[in-house]
Amino acid sequence: MSKDNFDNIVTRSIELRKKYHKLELLHHGSEWTVEEDALAYLTDAGLIGRTIMSEQKRWPKNDSKAELEHKLGENIWWLIVLAERSGIDIKQAVDDFLAKTENLIG
Repeated sequence: MSKDNFDNIVTRSIELRKKYHKLELLHHGSEWTVEEDALAYLTDAGLIGRTIMSEQKRWPKNDSKAELEHKLGENIWWLIVLAERSGIDIKQAVDDFLAKTENLIG
């Protein structure tokens, strides 16, 4: 994936979260807190584990491939949102992580 594509994904993710904030205001009278976003992310991360089990025929569920693709994308979206709400540049964070880990492993 090119840097431009990742930049576009980050921008779209942040804009989509803003739309969800409007729905939260409409339905609940307030936007979700960062803690609520983190809880939603953790819930979806757990669902990836269950969907992987289904994909490997270790948990009964239909259409696990499509759900797995959706949940993987949703989890990346949540990570982008959490980084943005925490004042972290996700692109730099991933780059720093990769560089540090590559240096450690060789």
